[in-house]
This record gives sequence, structure tokens and C-alpha cells, in this order.
Amino acid sequence: MDLLDFDGEALYFEQPLSQQVKQLLAQAALQYGEAAAEHSLLQAYFLEPEHLTVLVALYRYFFYGHRYSEALMVADRAIAVTATQLGLSTDWRTLSRDDLERAVPVSMTLTRFLLWALKGSGYLKLRLDDAQGALERFEKVVEMDTSDRLGMEALLRLAREKAST
Repeated sequence: MDLLDFDGEALYFEQPLSQQVKQLLAQAALQYGEAAAEHSLLQAYFLEPEHLTVLVALYRYFFYGHRYSEALMVADRAIAVTATQLGLSTDWRTLSRDDLERAVPVSMTLTRFLLWALKGSGYLKLRLDDAQGALERFEKVVEMDTSDRLGMEALLRLAREKAST
């Protein structure tokens, strides 16, 4: 499986959103830096809790606000939602390369999103000083991305160094 081999599939942000959620996301963008932005994002989440556009917006809000614990919760939710959409187990620890091979015909872009979200959640674990947790996530990505298309080498090395100290 080559993670760079995909054709014109719809991306997560091209999936239809209700008009109300679109307005809430636009409102949150205008309110960025204010507490009201979080309120708008959470309203959007309550209306469409399984829409990846909403989850990515919420993740970015928490990540760029250095609220890594909250960002990790959202990343884990995005992983579970994506796995469900692909017909996979929502527990990333149980996923195998064979599972991803079966998911690719469903959607290569969602398969890639799943791995990117897992990589991002590992990075958050590093930021939260949980090197062992990061290492587990990074090793799972490497197990499934044998061509290292997602560029895991440096993060994996860093997590191993931190986990051994």
C-alpha cells in the first residue's frame, strides 16, 4: 500500500455540513482569540460530532491554544470516527496493516487521515511528556506505513530517546 497513491477522492472538508454548523465555524474563526470562539466550536461539535471538519477545527483551536490535553481528546475522537467510517476497530492499538489494506478501497484519503491523526496524537503525547504513549502511537504508524510516507523517522527517534530517559 502506497499512501501517496490515490486519485481525486473527496477530502474530509469537502463533505457537506449543515448551514448552521458552517455559520458556527465561520463565527468561531471571526472570534478567534476570544472565549466565544470555543463556545461556537463546541456548539458545532454538539450538532455534528462525527464530522471531521468540525473535529479538525476543534483540534486546531485547542492545539494552537497550547491546550494539548483537550487537543488529544479531539484527536482520539477523530481517530475513532475515521476508523468507524472505514469499517475498522475504533481502538487504534488493534489495527493491523491488513486492516488498512481492506480500508483503502473504502477511502484512501480517510485511511491517510487516520494515520495522520494517529501521528498527530503521538506528537501531542510528546508535548504532554508521555514519551511512552507517543512511542506506542508512532510505532503503530510505522507498522502500517512501511515506506515512511508520513515521515516518522525523526519523531520515532525522539520518542525513543525520551522514553529511555
